[in-house]
Amino acid sequence: MAEQGITRVVIAGGGTAGWMTAAALSHLVARPLTIVLVESDDIGTVGVGEATIPTLLTINRLLKIPEPEFIRETSGTFKLGIQFENWTRPGDRYIHSFGDTGKGCWAGGFQHFWLRGQSEGIAGDYGDYCLELKAAEAGKFGLSKDTNVNYAYHLDATRYGQYLRKRAEAAGVQRIEGKIAHVKLNAESGNIEQLEMASGQFVEGDLFIDCTGFRALLSEGALETGFDDWSHWLPCNRAWAMPSELDGAPLPYTRAIAHSGGWQWRIPLQHRAGNGLVYSTDSYSDDEALSVLQQNVSEGAVADPRLIRFTTGQRKQYWHRNCIAIGLSSGFIEPMESTSIHFIQNAIMWLLLMFPEQGIDDALVKEYNQRLRSEAEHIRDFIVLHYRLNARHGEPFWDYLRTMPIPDSLAQRMALFENSGRVFKPQDDVFSENSWVQVMLGQGLKPKGYHNIADAMSSQQLRGYLGNISTTIAKKLQKMPDHHTFVRRYIAENS
Repeated sequence: MAEQGITRVVIAGGGTAGWMTAAALSHLVARPLTIVLVESDDIGTVGVGEATIPTLLTINRLLKIPEPEFIRETSGTFKLGIQFENWTRPGDRYIHSFGDTGKGCWAGGFQHFWLRGQSEGIAGDYGDYCLELKAAEAGKFGLSKDTNVNYAYHLDATRYGQYLRKRAEAAGVQRIEGKIAHVKLNAESGNIEQLEMASGQFVEGDLFIDCTGFRALLSEGALETGFDDWSHWLPCNRAWAMPSELDGAPLPYTRAIAHSGGWQWRIPLQHRAGNGLVYSTDSYSDDEALSVLQQNVSEGAVADPRLIRFTTGQRKQYWHRNCIAIGLSSGFIEPMESTSIHFIQNAIMWLLLMFPEQGIDDALVKEYNQRLRSEAEHIRDFIVLHYRLNARHGEPFWDYLRTMPIPDSLAQRMALFENSGRVFKPQDDVFSENSWVQVMLGQGLKPKGYHNIADAMSSQQLRGYLGNISTTIAKKLQKMPDHHTFVRRYIAENS
């Protein structure tokens, strides 16, 4: 039997990142581990990552979390996509849905058939051929054996962390309450040896997980890992977060509403709405930004607004020596496409795939960092895309974002789509071909041409093909219940 070099895992920090990591390691690593999580009740969590993408279903299923229980415990609702409002110009809107639009073929995605249909005047809007998008517009949601729907969740991140804590502690994770006073490094290896708590207690480990948020107490404070700053592409550096009462039934989508110096999120839970404004201090002062948010939230606040300061970018290494940064300690990309919790999950999933057997393997560490960095850069490009394709002329914030130099990788994707309608998805890009197509079309980038495979049909065949898709969607949509009705029934029937 191989020697088990990593037996003691110490997680610094709680919240969603800490407790998701603790729950995953305690349930999914198939050998004995001693897992200790240290956190202080005096240190709050950011706790605003309330909108998710469909990848969250994967880890919930691996952890065997019953979905109705999860929805109940987190005050969750279902999410079919994100509605972007005012992003091209004031008054415009489109939905980036999680579903597949239409049906493509081996040579090209559905957008090529749709583009030909548009050129002949026989195709409707691109979104007309997506069940999830039409259901979002109608405020509907349902799960059945006859209807396969791609979805994610809106959830209370604080409640989610508490829910995961119960599961982790039930699996043997030990929680130590208190603040970290000092991180002790080994003089020879430079690895972390132990955490010294303010109480005087010492916590030793073989592998340390840094979930200390923006402070990055271990990975940056102790190991000085370094940070790649992306502010020149994503200049927003502040957010106000303010939960409010919920006026009306929760909709099955997130809203992202552009303003002159930033954008506002709107996330409907069962018991309240999550609201916030992401902005640049070059565009708004903190007071001005708070005023914009308060003026655009009609319901009463249920807690005081909280100011969040951040710098967009990523650690130069997610895994450095014997420390792995997970969550906000590893970096941050503004939550426009709801990727904050996905970043946590992605880091955990790769850790599970590469969990060290006989000590830390440099080749594994290198692979881990390459995977995490590559995916973060794809997500960065996807976020920059929304800003780049704006037509809000005369507003300095948006004028800069529309004209700034962009990453070469994004410029290539945009040029490829504009010239030919083609999108090629790298393996480590969490966003599908259809996601890129929806956002580029939604933001006004329409291709000049399409793949010749779309010309294999006659006009009559193409008309029938498109009509069958929209007819099938209409029939499925008719059977779907109202979203709020479904949530209440789903919980009640499975309690």
